[in-house]
This record gives sequence, C-alpha cells and structure tokens, in this order.
Amino acid sequence: MSSELYSDGIGEITVTGSIVRIDLMSLSATERDASNNPKPEFRQRIVMPVEAFANAVDLMQKALGGLVEAGAVRRISDMQAPAADAAQSQNASPNFN
Repeated sequence: MSSELYSDGIGEITVTGSIVRIDLMSLSATERDASNNPKPEFRQRIVMPVEAFANAVDLMQKALGGLVEAGAVRRISDMQAPAADAAQSQNASPNFN
C-alpha cells in the first residue's frame, strides 16, 4: 500500500553540499494572516541527492511543457506583465512567482 501526501506548494529549497532538502507546505485550516488568508504551514520534507533533484526538475519541466501545450496552465511570461508594485504586493516569495 502506498501513502499520498498533499502539498499546496514548496516553502523552501535548501542545498547543503550534495544534499537537497525541499520543504512542502500546506495552507492552514485554522490560522489566518492579517488579510484573513490561510497561513502556510510546514508539512513534510523531501531529502535527496543533488543529482536526483536535477532529474526531478527536468521531469517537472517536461510535465509543465505538456500542461502548457494542452492549455491547462499559462506561463507567467506569456501573460501580460502587471505593474511592478502589484506583483510585489501579491506575494514576495520567489517560490510563487
């Protein structure tokens, strides 16, 4: 039997030597920020060698390319660029831009 883990995104990626740590986060069901949005919470960490991380990135880029071709998602660079101030206020984290 295999288990599944849901994640709303990646909170942080840390590289130490030849090891990559990827922190998965989910939005809190109970805690809110000042704007009444759910706060992100650490859920679990993936630890892998840097070579495996590089292979995973390549695989994810191929999957993203298929989603773009199918019209399921659009790349940020393909959308009209919003004002710089608006982009900064939406989310300052580079993980979501």
